Amino acid sequence: MLKAHSRSGVYLQQATGYQAFIPKPLPPDNPSLQMDSRRIKLLVDAYGALCKLDAHAELLPNPDLFVASFVNKEALLSSQIEGTQASLEDVFAFDPTRRDPSFSDVLEVINYVKALNYGLERLNSLPLSLRLIREIHECLIKGTRVERKHPGEFRKEQNWIGPPNSLLRDAVFVPPPPHEMMKALWEWEDFLHKETDEHPLIKCSLMHAQFETIHPFLDGNGRVGRLLITFFLCHEGILNRPILYLSLYFKANRDEYYASLNAIRHEGDWEGWLSFFLEGIKKVSLESISLITKIKKLIESHKETMRGKLRHPSRALVLLDRLGSRPIVTVSQVAEWLGITYPTASHLLDTLVELEILEGNYNVRPRRFVYRDYLNLLREGT
Repeated sequence: MLKAHSRSGVYLQQATGYQAFIPKPLPPDNPSLQMDSRRIKLLVDAYGALCKLDAHAELLPNPDLFVASFVNKEALLSSQIEGTQASLEDVFAFDPTRRDPSFSDVLEVINYVKALNYGLERLNSLPLSLRLIREIHECLIKGTRVERKHPGEFRKEQNWIGPPNSLLRDAVFVPPPPHEMMKALWEWEDFLHKETDEHPLIKCSLMHAQFETIHPFLDGNGRVGRLLITFFLCHEGILNRPILYLSLYFKANRDEYYASLNAIRHEGDWEGWLSFFLEGIKKVSLESISLITKIKKLIESHKETMRGKLRHPSRALVLLDRLGSRPIVTVSQVAEWLGITYPTASHLLDTLVELEILEGNYNVRPRRFVYRDYLNLLREGT
C-alpha cells in the first residue's frame, strides 16, 4: 500500500487495482509553508539575483537578438532532460528541408522555442490558464514523433511515471485518473488567479510542482511545466525577457529534481522542494549574469577589431549583432538579413573568417559559417 503525506494528497485505490495520487489544492496547509531564516535568506538572494539578471540583459548590444540564443539554450536543456539527443550546434544549424539523423530530436527543440514564443505573445491577451497550456502543448508536440499523443488535449486515460517501456504495475508514480485530474487542474488554475500573500517565486515553485504531479498530458508534461516557469515570471513582471534557463540546474541535478518532487507527494516536504527551486533560481541567475558579461566583452572586442581592420565596417557590425540570435549561418541567410547580393555576402563572411571572428566550413553545401567563440560560451552545460 502506497502512502502519501496528508499535507500533499492521498493515494486512492482504483477499480483495476492500482493506486493513483490525488493532490490537495494549493497552497500547502496543516501546516502552512514554513519559512525559517535560512529559507527567507534564500528567497531574498534568489529574487535579488533574478532581478539583477533581468537588468543585465539590457547591457547586451541588441538584447532581443541575443536573448533568442538564451531561449534556444533553455529549449535544448529542457528537451535533454526528457532524453532528446541534440546539441546546440544542431539547433542553430537546423534546416527543415534536410532530413539528417538528428532531425526528430532537433524538431522537438525547435517546437519548444515556438511554444515559448507563442505563449509569451498569447499572454498579452490571455491569462495563464488551462486554455493557454493546451495551446502550448499543441505547439510543443505537433509534428514530432509523439504527435499521436493528442496535441493540445488533456488525457482521457491513465498515465504513469516509470522507467522506459515500464508497465503501470512498475510505475514510480501514478498521477490522478482523468476524472480526478480535471478537478485538480481547476483547483490549480484557481490558485494561479487567486490573490495570495505568497512571494511570486514561492507561488511559481508551488505551481510548477503541482502541475508535474497532476501530469495532465500523455506526453510533454515536463517540458510544459518548465515553460510555465518562464511564462509565470514574465507574466508577473519579474522578467522582461525569457532569459532564465533554469533547465540547466534541473538537468545538472536531475535525480534531486525528481526526488524533491516525490518528497512532496510521499512526505509532504514542500519546504525541501522550495529550497531546491530557489537555489536553482539563484545559481542560474548568477551564472547567466557572468555569461552576459563574457558575451558583452567578446562582442566589444570583435567590434573593435572590425572597426580597426575594415574600411567600411557597418555591414559587419550589423551582422555581428544578428549572429547573437543565430551563430551558424549560410551565405544566403546573410544576404537576406542585410539586403545585399549573394557575392557581397560571401565576401563579407570570408573576410570575417580571415579576421578569425568566424569559422568557415567549406566542406558542406551550403557553406556554413560559425561564430565559434560565441557558440562556445553558450554551450556551457549543454
